[in-house]
Amino acid sequence: MLRISVPEVATSELVQKCLQAIRFILPKDAAMKVLVKWYNIYNAPGGSSAHAEWSLFVTCFMTLMGYNTERLAWTRHLHFEVPLSPVIAAKKARHSAQGSEEDWDYLLASRYHRQIISQPVCASVESSDIVATEMGDLSSASSPGSSLKLESSAPLFPHIPALFYVLHLLYQELQLDELHRAKASSLVCVLQQLARDLQLEEYVDLYWRDYPSVMSGFSKCCAIDHAVIGQMQHPSFLHSKPPCVFSWLSSCLRGDENTPFPYLPAICQRTRLLVLSYALYIFGDDKATSSNESKYLFKLSAGQKSCASEPYLRRQSSVKVRFSSASLAEQLVVWLTSQGFTLKDLESVPFGVALPIREAIYRCREQPCSDWSEEVCLLIGRQDLTKQAHKMTLAKSKASVGSGLSLEPPVATEPDEEEDGMSDIIQEVTGLIWSQDLRIQEVRRLLRSSGPVRVSVVQLPEVSDHEYIEEKENKLLQLCQRTMALPVGRGLFTLFSYHPVLTEPLPVPKLNLTGRAPPRNTMVDLSSGNIDVPPNMTSWPSFHNGVAAGLKIAPASQVDSAWIAYNKPKSPELANEYAGFLMALGLNGHLTKLATLNIHDYLTKGHEMTSIGLLLGVSSAKLGTMDMSTTRLLSIHIPALLPPTSTELDVPHNVQVAAVIGVGLVYQGTGHRHNAEVLLSEIGRPPGPEMEYCTDRESYSLAAGLALGMVCLGHGSNLIGMTDLNVPEQLYQYMVGGHRRAQAGANRERHKSPSYQIKEGDTINVDVTCPGATLALAMIYLKTNNRSIADWLKPPDTWFLLDFIKPEFLLLRTLARCIIMWDEILPNSEWVKSNIPQIMRGNFDASEDINMETMAQAQDYITAGACMALGLRFAGSANSDAFDCLYEFARTFMKMMSFAGTAAVGAQMGYYNLQTGLSMILLAMSMVMAGTGNLKVLQLCRFFHKRTGGEMNYGFHMAHHMALGLLFLGGGRYTISTSNSAIAALLCALYPHFPAHSTDNRYHLQALRHLVVLAAEPRLLVPVDVDSLKPCYALLEVSYKETKWYNETTVELMAPTLLPELHLLKQVKVKGPRYWELTLDLSKETHHLKSILSQDGVLYVKLRAGQLPYKDDPQGWKSLLTTAVNHRNSGVTAFKPETISTFTSNPALISFADFFCKTSEGMKHRKDAHVFSAMLYECVTQECPEMLPTYIAIEQAVSALQRGDLQQTFPLWQLRLVVDLWDSRMLRGPANSHNTLLKSEFLPVMKNAVDVALDGWLKDSSSVLRSYMWNQVLSKDAQSIMLACFLVYRSIPCFRSTQLKSCSSFGDLLSCSSQLEIPLRDLLRLAPVLLGSGSPSLLGFPLHAFSS
Repeated sequence: MLRISVPEVATSELVQKCLQAIRFILPKDAAMKVLVKWYNIYNAPGGSSAHAEWSLFVTCFMTLMGYNTERLAWTRHLHFEVPLSPVIAAKKARHSAQGSEEDWDYLLASRYHRQIISQPVCASVESSDIVATEMGDLSSASSPGSSLKLESSAPLFPHIPALFYVLHLLYQELQLDELHRAKASSLVCVLQQLARDLQLEEYVDLYWRDYPSVMSGFSKCCAIDHAVIGQMQHPSFLHSKPPCVFSWLSSCLRGDENTPFPYLPAICQRTRLLVLSYALYIFGDDKATSSNESKYLFKLSAGQKSCASEPYLRRQSSVKVRFSSASLAEQLVVWLTSQGFTLKDLESVPFGVALPIREAIYRCREQPCSDWSEEVCLLIGRQDLTKQAHKMTLAKSKASVGSGLSLEPPVATEPDEEEDGMSDIIQEVTGLIWSQDLRIQEVRRLLRSSGPVRVSVVQLPEVSDHEYIEEKENKLLQLCQRTMALPVGRGLFTLFSYHPVLTEPLPVPKLNLTGRAPPRNTMVDLSSGNIDVPPNMTSWPSFHNGVAAGLKIAPASQVDSAWIAYNKPKSPELANEYAGFLMALGLNGHLTKLATLNIHDYLTKGHEMTSIGLLLGVSSAKLGTMDMSTTRLLSIHIPALLPPTSTELDVPHNVQVAAVIGVGLVYQGTGHRHNAEVLLSEIGRPPGPEMEYCTDRESYSLAAGLALGMVCLGHGSNLIGMTDLNVPEQLYQYMVGGHRRAQAGANRERHKSPSYQIKEGDTINVDVTCPGATLALAMIYLKTNNRSIADWLKPPDTWFLLDFIKPEFLLLRTLARCIIMWDEILPNSEWVKSNIPQIMRGNFDASEDINMETMAQAQDYITAGACMALGLRFAGSANSDAFDCLYEFARTFMKMMSFAGTAAVGAQMGYYNLQTGLSMILLAMSMVMAGTGNLKVLQLCRFFHKRTGGEMNYGFHMAHHMALGLLFLGGGRYTISTSNSAIAALLCALYPHFPAHSTDNRYHLQALRHLVVLAAEPRLLVPVDVDSLKPCYALLEVSYKETKWYNETTVELMAPTLLPELHLLKQVKVKGPRYWELTLDLSKETHHLKSILSQDGVLYVKLRAGQLPYKDDPQGWKSLLTTAVNHRNSGVTAFKPETISTFTSNPALISFADFFCKTSEGMKHRKDAHVFSAMLYECVTQECPEMLPTYIAIEQAVSALQRGDLQQTFPLWQLRLVVDLWDSRMLRGPANSHNTLLKSEFLPVMKNAVDVALDGWLKDSSSVLRSYMWNQVLSKDAQSIMLACFLVYRSIPCFRSTQLKSCSSFGDLLSCSSQLEIPLRDLLRLAPVLLGSGSPSLLGFPLHAFSS
C-alpha cells in the first residue's frame, strides 16, 4: 500500500487570501494559469522554504503582471535563489573545530544578512523606520535615469486594475483583524507600486498615511506605454477615491451619508460584519441586516469587469433571526450571534472599531431577555444565563444540579444519622433559608423513627418490679403510637431529595419500636409478653415507612424496571415496606417504567398491601390519562365494573377501596360518563346477603364519592351527557337521606337480595353515604361559586334539625360549601365566624330547650371546617392574614383544651372533638405555610409531639406529624398548589377523620394519606453564584398580576425563597445592585421558570464586580463603591489593588492588579502604576472588565504620540473612532452618557493630550502641512510620521484633487466645507494654514477654545 502526500497550494495565510481574491476576480482560464504557475514555482524540487513564501509569491505575481522584478529595487532583493539559510553552499570541512572572529565577520558580510535587513515585507512594524532607510538607499542606488516599463504581453497585464482593487479590499479586511494586521504591512508594498504605476495618487496617499515610515522609501514608478493602455480592462468599480473602511466607519459615527462600501463575498467577511453592525446600531436601521443591506454594502461579482452597477439583492439567510425587542443593541447582539460572531472574534477587532459593539453588549448585559440562546448570553458576558441555558440541555445526574454544580448532601458520620432516612436534605440550601437557628435538626429529631425512644417512668415505692416493667411497656406502647405515625410526616419532609445509585438498593430506615429506660439505659421491648399488643399493629406503619423511603427518590432520577425488582426484599416481614415503596414510585412517576409482567407477578401473589400500593401507585403515575391498560387492571378489583355474569373474585375490601380511588385518579377531570354512573351508584352500595360489603362500608362509600368527584372535577353544571343521571340531586339525597332508589343497569341482579345481618330497609344510611356524597359535590362544583348548590350545604338554622346531623358532617358540609364559593373565602376571623348559623351566635333565651353539647360541638366542627377551607384557599401562599387568623383559632382551641378536664367543658365539647378540630386547624396552618418552616407552627407541632398519654391516639399523631412534614415539605423546596387537581388530592389525604389505631381503615383508607404528594409543586428559587457554584442570597423583585382583590403589586423577596403560584405572577426579576439583573417575564410564558423550578430551582446569578455577597456583607458597607464614599479622597486613591480579589473573580483582573498596579519602594514607574490602578478601578466599578485592554491601548497610543515613537498611524485611526463615538453620544445630551462605556474623565484627558501634541506640532511645522496641501514636493525629512498622524486624526482628506487656492476668506472655506468633508472643529484648526495666517488663532479666538 502506498501513501501519497500532495503538496499544499500555500501555507501562508496571506498568500492563501491573496490567491482567493485573485481567483475570485479573474476569469476562470486566467485564474487557472496563475494557480498553475504559482504551484509549480512554490513546489519546485529543492525550492524555497516556507520562510520565503511571501517573497516568492510577490515575485511570481509581479512577473505575471509584466514587471521586471530584477530591475525594481525592492523586488530585486526579494529574490531568494537558495533557501533562507546562512549556509550558502556546502563548504569544505574546516581544519579546526574551534570558532574564530572571522566566522562572525563572514556572517555579517554574507548576502543572507543583507537580504534580511533590507527586506521590508519581512521586517516588523516596529523596525519599519530601519526598513525605510534601507529602501531609500536601495531606490537611490538604482540609476535614476533608467526608465522601467511593464511588459504588455504578460498574462495578467490586462487585469492589473481589477487585481489591484481586490487586493486593496483585502488590505482593508486585514486592517480589521488584529491577528492579521501585521500582514497588511507586507501587502502594502505591492499595493503602493501598483497604485503609482496606475497613477492613482489618492491610493498612494492613503498607503503613505497608514505606513509613512515604510512608504517614504518608495519612489520608483514603472511606465506604461500609451499604446498598450487600451489593453487594460478598467472596471467600473475602480474609482479615484480609495475605499477606506476606517474612514467609512468614522463618517458613520459622525452621522454623514456614505456610499455603499465594496466587499468581496466569502473573503471580506469581517468588513461586511462590521459595516452592517454600524449601519444597524449607529444609523439605527433595523433592516440593515436584511432588506437594506445593499444601501451599505456593494458586493463585487465574480469575474466582474465592466458592468457592476446593478444593485445587489441579498438572498435570505438560512438562519432566521427573531428579535425579541425593538432595541437596536439587542438586535445587533442577536444578529452577530446568528453570524457566528463570538467574544474571541471581538477581541481581535481593533479597539476603536469594536467600541460600539462593546457598548451594545454592555447595554444588553444589564437587562437581557430570558429567552435568548446560550450563544447570545455568552457574547454579552452573562455566564449566569449561559449556565442556565446550558443546564436546560443536560440530563440530571445523581446528586447534581446542572453543569458543574453539585448540591450533594453532607456525608453522615454517625450511624444513627445514616439510618434515619433524612440525611439527604441539602444543607447548603436549608442553611441559607433558616440560617439563624437549627430548626432542620429539630425536625429530624422529631421525625426520627429509627432509634429507640426514651421511656421515663418513675418507680413508686409501692409498685413491684413486675408492675413497674408493665408500666414501662404500657408507656412504650403509648410512645409507639407516635413512632408508628412518624413515617407519614418523614415522607413529606424528605420529598424528592435523593438520587439513588442503580447498583445499590434503596436504604429504608428501620421502624424501631423499642425503648430505653433511664438511668441505666435498659432495653424496653413489647415482645416480652407482659402486656397485650394488638395483632398486626405494625403492618400499616411498615407500609408508611416504605412510602416515606420511596418518596425520597426525585422524579428526575434514572430508575428502571430492573432496579425496582432488585429492591424486592427476600424476607416476607418486609413485604409491607415494599408495598409502600411501590406506591411511592407511582407518586413520583417511576412506576410507569415497571414492566407489565412484573405488575402481574405482584398482583398474583395475593398480598393485600402490595395490591393496594401497586394499584394506587400505577393510578397516580397515570393521573388523568384514561390509560386503558390501567383501567383494565383496576376493573378486575372492582365488582361493579365487571360484567354481571363474571366470576366473583375474592378481592379484599381495602384493595377494592384502593381500586375505586385509582379509577378516580386515572379519569381525573375527564367527565367519563360510564365511570361516573358506576361510582355514583357505588356511593350507596347496599350490603350483600352473605356478609359481603358489610364491614368498613364507610371507607368504600367515601372512596366512591372521592373518585366521582375526581372524575367530574370542577365540571359543575357542565357535565356533558350526564343530565339523565341527576348527579347533584342523587348526591344531595345521599347526603340528607331518603328513600333508596332502585339499582339500575348491570348491577340490578347483584343487589337484589337484602343483607341478612344489616337491616337498613329502603332508606339510605346517611352515616355511610353522607361523607362521600358531600365531598363529591364539593369537588364537582369546586371553585364554581354556584350559590344554589352551596345553599344545600348550609348548616341547619333550627335547633331541631341540628340534632339530626352528626357534628363531623357539619365540618364536611362547611368545608364543601366554602370551597364551592371559592372566591368568597377571606383570610379573617369574621369570615370564619360567618359560617356559624345565626341561632348559635348572640344571646340565648333561657326558656328555650337548647342542648349546649350539640351547640358547642357544632360550633367547633363548623369552625374547623371553615379553617380547613381557608387553608385550602391560601395553600402554599404563606399569606400572613390567613396564618394569623388560623393561629388565633388554634390558640382558642388550645385554651378550651386546657379546660377540657373540667366537668362542664369536658361534658359539652369532649376531648376528642376539640383535638379533631385542633388537628384540622393545625393542618390548615401547615398548608398555608407549606415549605416555609414557620417557627410558630413548628412550636405547636413540637408541643403535640410531646403529648403521648390520654386520648392522644395514633390518628392524632399522624395528623400532627403530617402537619410537620407539610411545614418543611421537601426540605423547604416544595409547597402546595391550589389547582383543582391539588385540592382533590388534599381532600383525599387530609380527610378529617383520622384512624383510632394503626389498623383502623373503617372510615378512610390510610394509604390515601400519601396522596398529598400530588398537591406538591417545586417553587423554591435558589440563586447560585455562577463563579463559585455555591448557593447564595439574592434580592428578587416579584410582580403580581392585577386581580379583583388587589392591583398590580410588586414585592421584594430575599432568595432562596418560595415563589407564589406562577399564574398569579407577572414577572420575577433578580434585582441589583449586588448581582446582574435578570428578568423572567411570565406574562409571555411560564415554561422557562417552570423548568428552572423543576430542576431544584437553581437560578444562576453573577455577582457584579466591586460587590460582595449578602452573606459576607449584609448591609453593603464593604463594597468597592462604598470605599470611595467613606474616604474623603477619591475612589481611585482609596482603592487598594491588593483587595481586588475580594470583589471580582476574573483571573485576568487579579493578575493585572498583581503585576501592574502594586507599587513598591524600588519601583521607578510609580506614575504608571497609579494610572493602571485608575483604569482598573473604573473597569471594576463600571462593571466592564473587558474594557481594560481598550483603556491600556488608548493610553499607550497617546503616550507613544507624545514621545514621538509611533511607527504607523493605526492607533490614531482607533483614537479617531473612539472620539467620534464619544462626540456622537455627547451631542445627544448628558442623558445619553449612561449608555457609553467611557464615562469618567479618562477619555477627555486622553483627547486633550492628543490635541496638545498635535497642536504643538502644527505650530512648529505649519509650513510642512501647507506644502502638503498645495501638493508641493516635500523633502524626505518633511514626510514625517507626525504629518500623517495629524492628517489621520483631523480627518483631512487628500487635497490633491481639490482646488483650495481660490479660498481667500473664512467664508469661502466654510462654503467648501461640504466638499472637504472635514469636521468643523478640525476645519477651524486648519483655517490659519489654508488662509495663510501665521498665528494659530482664528477671528481672535485661540485654538484651544475649539478643542472640546
